[in-house]
Amino acid sequence: MDFSKHIQKAEEAARRRNYDFAVELYQQLVELDPDHGEARAGLRRVLRQRHAKKSGGKLFGALKGATPLAVAKGLAKAGKHAAAAKSLESYLASNPLDEAANLSLGNSLEEAGHFHGALAVYEFLAEIAPRNPEGLKRAGHMLHRTGSASEALAYFERALEADPRDQEALKARKDLAAETALSSGNFSASGHSRERLVDKAETQRLERSRRMQLSGEELLEELERLRGLYAEAPADTELMVQMAGVLDKQREYEEALDLAERALSYKKDSFELVTLVGELRRKVLKRSVAAAGKRGEEDEANRLERELWRLEADDCRQRLQLHPGDATLHLELGRALMRLGDHDGAAGELQKAIGDPRLEGDALFHLAQCFQSKGFNDLARKEYQRALDGRQQVDDRAKEILYNLGAIAEAENDPAEARSLYARVFEVDISYRDVAVKMEQFK
Repeated sequence: MDFSKHIQKAEEAARRRNYDFAVELYQQLVELDPDHGEARAGLRRVLRQRHAKKSGGKLFGALKGATPLAVAKGLAKAGKHAAAAKSLESYLASNPLDEAANLSLGNSLEEAGHFHGALAVYEFLAEIAPRNPEGLKRAGHMLHRTGSASEALAYFERALEADPRDQEALKARKDLAAETALSSGNFSASGHSRERLVDKAETQRLERSRRMQLSGEELLEELERLRGLYAEAPADTELMVQMAGVLDKQREYEEALDLAERALSYKKDSFELVTLVGELRRKVLKRSVAAAGKRGEEDEANRLERELWRLEADDCRQRLQLHPGDATLHLELGRALMRLGDHDGAAGELQKAIGDPRLEGDALFHLAQCFQSKGFNDLARKEYQRALDGRQQVDDRAKEILYNLGAIAEAENDPAEARSLYARVFEVDISYRDVAVKMEQFK
């Protein structure tokens, strides 16, 4: 279906600064075709323009946004990704610069198979958050999936500028660089014709193996091919990793984990293998948690979930042994220890992450939570305030900080300060937790 006239009409409305009409037109288009990348990109653009016009750069309309966001989270959890994307768009209509919500929208569109729509969202996220490696990586993956290897490579380069130690971006850059070189066709003209045929077949195999998505039949073919090679070289760790990757895509996590652990037994100091084993162990346990929940075995599900938390902490410790200076891993371990109730251990790890300016806000926030849990309200208040400083809008994180500061003021019997803090949340999101009740309480 040709939407070019509708696109032109929306663009003209945006040029005339009739942003409400432009938004309405773009919303109609993405409703008709959720994978229309141009319409999805146009919607992001005019929502941002409208946001700047109506709020001067501050948050507006968050009162309408909280409910669709909560609904979207539930739908995504239930696997209803297309419906989750619609709810996220409703939320983003009022909060277009919310990085986490944009990332969730891209993920939902991707899971629903709307790759061009997902690409538009990831590219927008990369524009508004150029130091967010997740948005940059997702944009790179989507460009690769839609056939733009060189552009994808550029996004992974940007992701590595944001985080030079990002293992996913490092691997993707390596693979894409090899793929780009192979696709350029720089084979020696003097080589034997049979050698050139081998090169061509190998190029096709590499191209297929590096594609983001393979059909079920292609995955089976690739697995059989790898198993044939593995039978001749049972100590080849690269083949083990490749087979584990295919099995992972097939959701055969237990078999994939067995191969990854076997590879790790040969290369105990490999950070990449330690990371892979940890990811697969988590997938195996998460599946067990979900299965216990479906059976109605809540106690077993809770026990397995706690085991999952311990596994996550142990996995972080293993990776830190190999990369002790990685601030991201210290932050990750701090969060894992918080889930386990080890607030002293968590605080120690979070303090190590604060030195990285990219992680400072998250680390300060979680450190404040640790202090609050231990009853050190003066220290918690100080860290919450540091985490709040410099924020230009009352986003989800700011709301949580303000609410927690209100709770501290309430615990210290300072109702005026508590009401002042709760009011800052109430004025942008009346449905946030029980803030409406708090406002009545301190009327």
